[in-house]
Amino acid sequence: MKMMYLTPVASILALLFVAYTAKKVLGFSKGTPRMAELSQAISDGASAYLKRQYSVVLIFFGIMFVVLMGMAVAGFLTYYVPFAFVTGGFFSALSGFIGMKIATAANCRTAQAASESLNRGLRVAFSAGSVMGFTVVGLGLLDLSIWYFLLTGLFHLSIQDTTSAMLTFGMGASSMALFARVGGGIFTKAADVGADLVGKVENSIPEDDPRNPATIADNVGDNVGDVAGMGADLYESFVGSIISASALGVAAFGTAGGAKAVAVPMALAALGTVVSIIGTFLVRTGESTDQKKLLSALNKGTLFSAAAIAVIAYPLVTQILGAAYWGLYLAILSGLIAGVMIGKFTEYYTSDTYKPTRHLAKTTKGGTATIIIDGLALGMMSTLAPVVIIGISILVSFFLAGGTTETPAMGLYGIALSAVGMLSTLGITLATDAYGPVADNAGGIAQMAGLPEFVRERTDALDSLGNTTAATGKGFAIGSAALTALALLASYKDKVEAITGNADVFNLNIMNPIVLVGLFIGACMPYVFASITMEAVGRAAQSIVVEVRRQFKEIRGIMDGKATPDYARCVSMCSAAALKEMVLPTVIAVVCPVLVGLILGINGVGGMLAGATVSGFLLAIEMSNSGGAWDNAKKYIEGGKYGGKGGIKHKSAVVGDTVGDPFKDTAGPSINILIKLLTMVSIVFANVVIQYSLLK
Repeated sequence: MKMMYLTPVASILALLFVAYTAKKVLGFSKGTPRMAELSQAISDGASAYLKRQYSVVLIFFGIMFVVLMGMAVAGFLTYYVPFAFVTGGFFSALSGFIGMKIATAANCRTAQAASESLNRGLRVAFSAGSVMGFTVVGLGLLDLSIWYFLLTGLFHLSIQDTTSAMLTFGMGASSMALFARVGGGIFTKAADVGADLVGKVENSIPEDDPRNPATIADNVGDNVGDVAGMGADLYESFVGSIISASALGVAAFGTAGGAKAVAVPMALAALGTVVSIIGTFLVRTGESTDQKKLLSALNKGTLFSAAAIAVIAYPLVTQILGAAYWGLYLAILSGLIAGVMIGKFTEYYTSDTYKPTRHLAKTTKGGTATIIIDGLALGMMSTLAPVVIIGISILVSFFLAGGTTETPAMGLYGIALSAVGMLSTLGITLATDAYGPVADNAGGIAQMAGLPEFVRERTDALDSLGNTTAATGKGFAIGSAALTALALLASYKDKVEAITGNADVFNLNIMNPIVLVGLFIGACMPYVFASITMEAVGRAAQSIVVEVRRQFKEIRGIMDGKATPDYARCVSMCSAAALKEMVLPTVIAVVCPVLVGLILGINGVGGMLAGATVSGFLLAIEMSNSGGAWDNAKKYIEGGKYGGKGGIKHKSAVVGDTVGDPFKDTAGPSINILIKLLTMVSIVFANVVIQYSLLK
């Protein structure tokens, strides 16, 4: 299938663009020696943490490789599966690492560029974000290409066996993403909460003040959580959507048309990458710090890319599959539209240019309790629009693609393609997301290096916009996760029926008590998972609060600027806490589907996956949007509203933000990984569960 060659070509093009953009970023001035010194300290801390994180993750992957190889020896899997699992994890980790290295190199350069002009600051930060975005899609397409051509060309596997093996490297990518998101999220939010509560609230010093012992750890955390963690997260979202669509395409078209069905999501993602590269050159702004104008500058690139892929997708589908399958184009279009609409509603609920977040800031007049109450209410209400949008997208994709309740295969393929459509322009979408932490770090360096106040005003404007684009990016990831998880559930059904040879063995009738118990277990899992990660942030943050208080008390001269805080101590404590706490959530995600399968059987697993998908989707949106709104309400007050920085209302907003930090950057974004990992593990271990059931 010639169209498949678009995938490696687009991969090479994306990685060449990464090299070009990274070189451009590194060519900008670092600013003063003090700015370069601070940037290096942040980079060293982030690199040290990732090395320790990867050493822990390596042990987990080693154990899983042995387990999967044992299953292959026993005949439950093919021998390609353990290696696919490892490569999925490797490329996921590599995506985050490369993005982090450029982000830490770009922070001082962004601060220096912002001292020259706002547009220049935006361009440097956005270019650094582009490295992250196109590293993810470039490596994702590379991994997909290697496995597809290796299995079909060199080893002559059937298209069914090829897609089955490729599902496993999605499991590896999801496992790595969960480690990265949870570990990075715990690190960054522990440092952020500790720095804000003791620095801003208790001692009334500005954010990123060099007198604060946790300020370097806070800036390190932005990179290991919001860049490296996010990169690994969206890598698995990207490849997961393509793999699930490929597997369902094979199920829908059979052996004869399977290769063509696989080519559609692969080529769509490839062309989406190309138009996203073009879109990056459209991102420019003037010198106004008005959030609507800044957001409009970023939207020029993202909306162009979405419009371009909407036009290209029709001839792509009809050329590969034939004009009779034009309904699949409408499925792709529905995913694109759904992604844009979810982004717009996320922007509405989290940006301080709109009523919800401005009203949230106003609630600080009643104190800390009222901003917490209203922030939770905002997050709950924000789930309505995405549910309606995703619901419409599912119905449109299913029925217009040709699915019926009696013959659902083509409709399920349409749903999977809508998820690919939503993520087809991930390169530029992620660039607008990843630039935020760079701008945040730039503001910290501007503060610590004593740059003029107007520089911090510009970086704060970019940072506030970054909070909105980050929330929008999470909305895309969560929306695509729901569609991908649904598609993977269909793949699980196909896998079970293929193993048993019985089309009626898998039945999710909710009147079946086994299915009902599975539903309750699955619905509970995102809450348990969120609880574990939130408590981990709380424990780690408490230790940082105690340490920062100790340093203020025992190191004389910190508040006068005559003594240097022990920054390294806070970085080390955050690293130790994150590494200790990140293992349990990932192990739970891998072990639970197997245990449920052994106890309740395949239909119990099906109920669990359905319950986890629904409750996880809602909880992830609620937590992400509440956290984003709390953060921007604080920024809105810091911009001069309701008394500005240092006032009682500002301190209430800071407390709201510290509650929202683990919501939006630890627990919330990790849940969308959880619901997909549960399904992938269920697919990989389906044969074991079925054989065990037969033995009973």
